[in-house]
Amino acid sequence: MEIIFTLLQTQPWFAIVASIISLASAIAAATPTPTEGTLASKIYRFIDIIAINVGKAKDTGASKPDSE
Repeated sequence: MEIIFTLLQTQPWFAIVASIISLASAIAAATPTPTEGTLASKIYRFIDIIAINVGKAKDTGASKPDSE
């Protein structure tokens, strides 16, 4: 834990990058996946890249079947 605090104190860019990634992750989690081919989907894809949403963390927009 001390290594992280030292890194934050000596490298101010680290806190900025971590904040940007956190903000992009929150935006991606709070917004629904837009329809493919729209401007919104291109912006959403860019936000996903910044948020490091890859693999299973990525929202595909496919609806899940009901568990009834």
